[in-house]
Amino acid sequence: MARSRGKQQARRSEGGGRGAREPVVADVEGGLAELTPDRDRPAGWTLYLDGAPQSHVDLDDPAHLSFEYQRRIGHVLDLAADPGRPVQAVHLGGGAFTLARYVAATRPRSTQQVVERDGPLVQLVRTALPLDPGARIRVRTADAREALAKLPDAWADVLVADVFSGARTPAHLTSTEFLTEVRRVLRPAGTYVANLADGPPLAHLRGQIATAAAVFPELALIADPTVLRGKRFGNAVLAASALPLPVAELTRRAAGDPHPGRVEHGRGLLDFTGGAVPVTDASAKASPAPPPSVFK
Repeated sequence: MARSRGKQQARRSEGGGRGAREPVVADVEGGLAELTPDRDRPAGWTLYLDGAPQSHVDLDDPAHLSFEYQRRIGHVLDLAADPGRPVQAVHLGGGAFTLARYVAATRPRSTQQVVERDGPLVQLVRTALPLDPGARIRVRTADAREALAKLPDAWADVLVADVFSGARTPAHLTSTEFLTEVRRVLRPAGTYVANLADGPPLAHLRGQIATAAAVFPELALIADPTVLRGKRFGNAVLAASALPLPVAELTRRAAGDPHPGRVEHGRGLLDFTGGAVPVTDASAKASPAPPPSVFK
């Protein structure tokens, strides 16, 4: 149930985010959602949930990815098929639909399904930041794993998992059973990409790599070197496939980002797990919550 915030009410700007540039605030199931105008981009907005930044979107330039982890996911999406080729994509976790908008802009005529459990959040984003009516993006309000189970075998070219509840990935989206369903939905040459968040001692991240390795033969991890060294809490982007990944090009692109990332793969990535064992439904736990200092 959405939590009340007293006098704080939704204030929707006119013209789908292009009129009055005032914040849009509303109670949603996940807490207090706020869409804040980007002072540097005339049609840019940042989505916050309970003060934590979740997504950034530019309505005039949906191919622009501001958040570093989204840029890294974007690299994986760019290399998942020939440039510009339409794909069938599944997005578990909606936010401001940033990555679905990105695929629609960079791969026109793609068919996409977005799954977001928070119905009020979906309505807020749809109203304040409307999707391009010409984009083939279907948004479903449902639990990510339940929606995944209803998708046909070998339907998707790419599947993105970016699901957080209270800044934590739900336990049932961290197991080998979940990833087995992901692989079922992917085509033989399909790519899975997930946003993972962890901090020292990186037990969750190591376990997630071991879990993915139990289902997919090819893995690559992109992250800030300080996160990989266990120096701070942060995001890591995991790519997985049944076929070899474009590691060399991922490495080049990640290194060229404003905040350069490092790519781990092969034996080095498996060694990084430090003997962690795959997570099952029986042993799954939600990802750790970020420390308050992360959002200061």
